[in-house]
Amino acid sequence: MNLTLGQKLFRTKSAERAHEDSQVHGGLTRSLGLFPLTMIGVGATVGTGIFFTMVEAVPKAGPAVILSFLIAAITAGLTALCYAELAGRVPASGSSYSFAYATVGEFAAFIVAACLLLEYGLAGSAVAIGWSDYLNNFLQNAFGWEIPAHLRSPMFVSDHSNLSVQSGNFNLPPVLLIIMCCILLVRGAKESATTNAVMVVIKLAILAFFAAIALSGFDANNFTPFFNTDDSKGFAGMAGVTAAAGTVFFSFIGLDTIATAGEEVKDPRRNVPIGILAALVIVTVFYMLVALAAMGAQPAHLFEGQEAGLSVILQNVTGQAWPALVLSAGAVVSVFSVTLVTIYGQTRILYAISRDGLIPKTFQKVNPRTGAPVSNTVIVCVVVGLIAGLVDSTFLWDMVSMGTLTAFIVVSIAVPVIRAKQGPNAEVGFRVPFGPYVIPGLSILACLYIMKDLPLATYRVFILWMAAAVATYFLYSVRHSRLNKKA
Repeated sequence: MNLTLGQKLFRTKSAERAHEDSQVHGGLTRSLGLFPLTMIGVGATVGTGIFFTMVEAVPKAGPAVILSFLIAAITAGLTALCYAELAGRVPASGSSYSFAYATVGEFAAFIVAACLLLEYGLAGSAVAIGWSDYLNNFLQNAFGWEIPAHLRSPMFVSDHSNLSVQSGNFNLPPVLLIIMCCILLVRGAKESATTNAVMVVIKLAILAFFAAIALSGFDANNFTPFFNTDDSKGFAGMAGVTAAAGTVFFSFIGLDTIATAGEEVKDPRRNVPIGILAALVIVTVFYMLVALAAMGAQPAHLFEGQEAGLSVILQNVTGQAWPALVLSAGAVVSVFSVTLVTIYGQTRILYAISRDGLIPKTFQKVNPRTGAPVSNTVIVCVVVGLIAGLVDSTFLWDMVSMGTLTAFIVVSIAVPVIRAKQGPNAEVGFRVPFGPYVIPGLSILACLYIMKDLPLATYRVFILWMAAAVATYFLYSVRHSRLNKKA
């Protein structure tokens, strides 16, 4: 049977077939329980926005950055409910990509996949770049030594409007971090998840330590004026709040990462939805607590351009170096987990796309001994490492948010579609409350509200990336899709 182009664009891969594909010989191994799965989600979120993006977000929103985190959390919460239902209905690797493939069709799924690749790849690079600031701060406080500037500075630097080349610079620490993540990931998902869980517990303890000390220096005057009053960059009032919400929103991709692990989870119909909701609660509590403590301990204008900001706050509050040393050491260890699970999510999405025939088979080859997609992991780490070593992180945060928000919108659309396809009697562990339209509709509106204040440059790069994705689909994917063999 020959399909028309239109039929190919909208053909779907049923949830049943997605589940069958996950059981094939040589596939990924179901080795993750509820606790390590939840820690994967927490590991991809808590820490990223707090450790790094306060420096980017506070200059936009001022003390009202607390509202930015709240808006992002509410948006992520609405979408998390959608993820929880879809993860129970389509328990396979690929997250938003797999959900879209089962509901709105192959072409839309491939576009979502492109968003996810943008989201995870740039997030891994951006977090690794921020990690080097805390490593340098730790080395200064512990040994009085710092990494030479040309070995912790990018070659390509942006000031939001112009791009300059600083020849001779290479940001070495994030590359070393990504190499360590690569070594761990090729050993297998179970070992990586166990290591991540340990690092997440350390991270939560370190952030609780920060909040306790920072709150001792709390000054209510730091919240006046509450909203940013400088309109020179268009960030005064609520415009700054929503712009900052877009900057910090990428921190919630941990919820998406849980869904990417669907094929390696024991009892995924139960554990994936619970893991998503549990991670959301933990993430929101810690984000709000640390943001409140940080803003109370330091005036908003000091955040701009501040390296290793939380460590500096502790040093200023206590007048001693040891609290900053403890926090920097904790950040060096714990942010490792953010990079680890971000790269993990990227490889599992590529694995799912490759198994469907939409990209080359190299990305689906699994090592029979470790159960890990080794070639896939190495390729991802090389690309992420090069970006981290050469590129300034200025634009990376907003690009990650754009990819995340787009994927979240598609996930929200998928809920009513898959309910209609599977009917009321389908096996599912969790259902979005208030019917198939209210929560998904609010989720879409919240995502669009945050997207409207992302920088114009972010939209330009995103359009170019989407154009490349469309070209790839029509030149390669549409002809190599496994669904062609079933047509």
